[in-house]
Amino acid sequence: MSGINKVILVGNLGKDPEVRHLEGGVTVAKFPLATSETYKKSDGTRVENTEWHNIVMWRGLAESAEKYLRKGSLVYIEGKIKTRSWEDKGVKKYFTEIVADVMTMLGRRPDEATKDAVSSQYAKSESQKQVPPASDTTDDLPF
Repeated sequence: MSGINKVILVGNLGKDPEVRHLEGGVTVAKFPLATSETYKKSDGTRVENTEWHNIVMWRGLAESAEKYLRKGSLVYIEGKIKTRSWEDKGVKKYFTEIVADVMTMLGRRPDEATKDAVSSQYAKSESQKQVPPASDTTDDLPF
């Protein structure tokens, strides 16, 4: 039986995505994502615990991140955990990251710079929708 490697995160970007364009037109974006949880201790004080995750996106997802994501953006991420290791001066080092497969932007609307791009995409998708023909039935009900 094979295992499952699935991560779901909802959090805020710690900084703007760092985007690189590699050979062959492949795009990669990296950024830190903060997830927080709050709880009350037995004495009634509230405690907030923040975890930081290293997110990596490839190709089209990376291009979307470059266009629309900024520091503080609230996003939903689905992906898998990957750990890389290497040796540095005889010491084995590890780096854990989340390779994103799905990204959904949440929260407030985009700022003015990206609003035009988003609305033009919306206009394109709206113009491609087919409108069903009007019904010719008469009905006594007002709704």
